[in-house]
Amino acid sequence: MKKWNVCVLFGGISPEHEVSLRSAESVLNNIDKTQYEILPVGITREGQWIYYGGTDYASLPKKTWVNHPGNRKAALSPVRGEGLLLFDGDRVTAKPIDVVFPVLHGENGEDGAMQGLLQMAGVPYVGPQVAASAVAMDKTLTKLVADHAGVPQAAWQLVIGKRLKKDMESTLDALEARFAYPMFVKPAGTGSSVGVSKAGNREKLKAALKEAARFDDKILVEEFIPGREIEVAVLGNEEPVASVCGEIDSGAEFYDYDAKYLTDTSTCYIPARIPAETAETIRALAVKVYRALGCRGLSRVDFFVTFAETKVIFNEINTIPGFTSISMYPKLFAASGMEYSQLIDTLLHLAMEGKA
Repeated sequence: MKKWNVCVLFGGISPEHEVSLRSAESVLNNIDKTQYEILPVGITREGQWIYYGGTDYASLPKKTWVNHPGNRKAALSPVRGEGLLLFDGDRVTAKPIDVVFPVLHGENGEDGAMQGLLQMAGVPYVGPQVAASAVAMDKTLTKLVADHAGVPQAAWQLVIGKRLKKDMESTLDALEARFAYPMFVKPAGTGSSVGVSKAGNREKLKAALKEAARFDDKILVEEFIPGREIEVAVLGNEEPVASVCGEIDSGAEFYDYDAKYLTDTSTCYIPARIPAETAETIRALAVKVYRALGCRGLSRVDFFVTFAETKVIFNEINTIPGFTSISMYPKLFAASGMEYSQLIDTLLHLAMEGKA
């Protein structure tokens, strides 16, 4: 059987660049090389595409991969059938691509932009398509879809960053009139908790709004939900399935970027420490959100379970969740009986479903 040419895309210009490098290291180390021919392509923070000519994938998070002597400039052709273009001076070589695994988080990676390029090129790819990716990336649009689907979630308010200089005090007044402290403030279009703050008073709320506005002009302000943080992985196209539930104990004020990737304060519990019937409710709601957004391939869906009534509250969905060695998505499916390499294989086959 002929090996599939699998292009693994990593890096990118988003604030989640480093998370992508760690995710890609894990994917590249665990993908079955006997079944797939690997075409690793990194995108620098400046937006340059580089075909990585090495096989030491530990160099990705170390950031030394960009200096490998076997590297070549690269580009994905939007012309159907041309595939990956490699540049060596004036000479251009085209490598066919069977399927792309975009291990890209955040801006231009999971917001529909890369998915649009791949669709134009006629190349199958892992993960949701353009519309689902764009809606899931914008937390305010996700909220609207979840509302329409009848999924319970925290009360929320949209704030526009460009208006803050002129309307900061009136914005603070309006938010204080609607929500009690603390409030959560998030850029609408980032993942990995980038730019997210928990504000316990007016001054901290002002600072949180300014911080979020650094990353996105659309800012989401939410009521605080005291409860357990529960995550579930969803896999599939027409018949998606949910993993066991996992629980995050951040060991910090909340599960921010540092707690996720830089410190060892957080602890995960798989399965989550919740009643079995609550876990089943969460798994069903995860699939409901996944279907409502039109996702395919994979997503991780996050919830809160309130301490008092064990009420389930939807938080957000991630269409290209972290794939690092400590990330919840692969760990949740490992606990559900699917090991990392098998998970990658399944995702690639789901991407190829329906290809003519």
